Amino acid sequence: MEIMKEEIKELIRGVIVGLQKNRIFPEFEIPEIVIDCSTNKNNGDYSTGVVLKLGRYFSQEAAVTAITLKNRLAKSEIFSKVEVAGPGFINFFISPKYLHNKIKEVLKQKEKFGVINLGNNRKVNVEFISANPTGPLTLGNGRGGFGGDVLANVLEKAGYKVSREYYINDTGAQIKKLGHSVLGDAEAVYKGKYIDDLRKICTGIVPEQVGKKAGKIILEKTIKPSIKKMGIKFDKWFSETTLYKSGEVDKAIEELTKRGFTYESEGALWFKSMILGDDKDRVLIRADGIKTYFASDIAYLKNKFERGFEKLIIFLGADHYGYVARLKAASYALGFKKEDIEAIVLQLVKLFENGKEVRMSKRTGTYVAMDELIDAVGLDVARFFFLQRSLNTHFNFDMDIAKEKSDKNPVFKVQYAYARINSIFKKSKIKISKPKNLELLKEPSELELMKQIIRFTEIIEDIAEDYQLQRLSNYALELAESFYKFYENCKVITEDKKLTEARLSLLLAAKIVLEGALKLMGISAPEKM
Repeated sequence: MEIMKEEIKELIRGVIVGLQKNRIFPEFEIPEIVIDCSTNKNNGDYSTGVVLKLGRYFSQEAAVTAITLKNRLAKSEIFSKVEVAGPGFINFFISPKYLHNKIKEVLKQKEKFGVINLGNNRKVNVEFISANPTGPLTLGNGRGGFGGDVLANVLEKAGYKVSREYYINDTGAQIKKLGHSVLGDAEAVYKGKYIDDLRKICTGIVPEQVGKKAGKIILEKTIKPSIKKMGIKFDKWFSETTLYKSGEVDKAIEELTKRGFTYESEGALWFKSMILGDDKDRVLIRADGIKTYFASDIAYLKNKFERGFEKLIIFLGADHYGYVARLKAASYALGFKKEDIEAIVLQLVKLFENGKEVRMSKRTGTYVAMDELIDAVGLDVARFFFLQRSLNTHFNFDMDIAKEKSDKNPVFKVQYAYARINSIFKKSKIKISKPKNLELLKEPSELELMKQIIRFTEIIEDIAEDYQLQRLSNYALELAESFYKFYENCKVITEDKKLTEARLSLLLAAKIVLEGALKLMGISAPEKM
């Protein structure tokens, strides 16, 4: 199914070309045509300001140009009305007939509705969570976990071939600190019941060795079960240690040196990242001969590209914002494209209950772990709430709302809409296998529900391009609210059989799309509540 915005763009482009051929418009290269969704329904469903861009090519008044375009665009069956709004803007009202045809496509495509070929089967690596194996997963890890998983789902729907990957930081300073913590010496950093438990089973006296043992246990006994609990399945678990054992770290440094991007200073080997957009040069090998984390990160970057991935998406913590420029610099220095790396920097998550911030876990005496949050509110609620805000903004998780079993809780509201649709079908005892009598759907709430349903494909495309995942949870909520308005204003099961069948057809389309949105978010679609 073509995306509506694209259809309107192509229609405008075709009209301009026709006007040029008829010498009503002069010859010029058609500028980018931007179509916006209208926020005020009195101003139509979509609008464009393309007329303002056309003004640079000829001296005709914008109002005259707009009217010329409007008169030709109004002939399309897509629109019930096209109007000029102020100088240079055109508003579009989508016609019922167009909506009816699109609902037919939804019912024909079923769960495949929303699938687009934006990615053209391009191989994408999405690396997320990648928490150090030094303790339980935090709320920040949870935000990145749900975000990475849902983005991967959306990219697959958009035609990309996606691999989900977890990078295990199982060597270096953090592992040594873990060893000190388990040994309980003066350099101990990590605290909590889990450290006390590890102390009983991880014997030894060398911090690095004890840390590696403890890290493996934390990964297998704590992190992996938590990830399973979060409903996430990784395609690959990649160990940092393997990069050193295989010699890939040395090879990456040699490649940078060969390309002229390293130099020695103060006994250390440096990467010339500043000339490639970073705020300063970075150390690869310290004066004591120890390779930095960044050196292994470069090797890992190289490894991913050499495995055939055409795009890398990396989720980073809030404290890694400055890492983006150096990763892109390293990519370019190795002969890859900067734009083939996308970094999503996660902002902090705070937990609130009874209006107060919850800083400590009553169970462990340390930070609140992701497992505890899921136990308290459930997986569906946790997923939806984490997806409600842009990942690059701070997020306050409200436990009081999350525990609500009413429409105050947005997850409940969306799932209840799905369950209610199922109950209507059960009550009707009418099986709808194909669209019937859609031309009877003319009521405002019917038209609004149809408009929301067919927006699904646009939502997929928008997220696949800008990674703003909150679009999906917001869309699911808006679709549910459109259903509730329809249900309030339009009796579904009536004495008029044809109208009943038409409205059931519409509800089947709503059910298909609502279920699709929930599935992309990894949230269940309950048959009854």
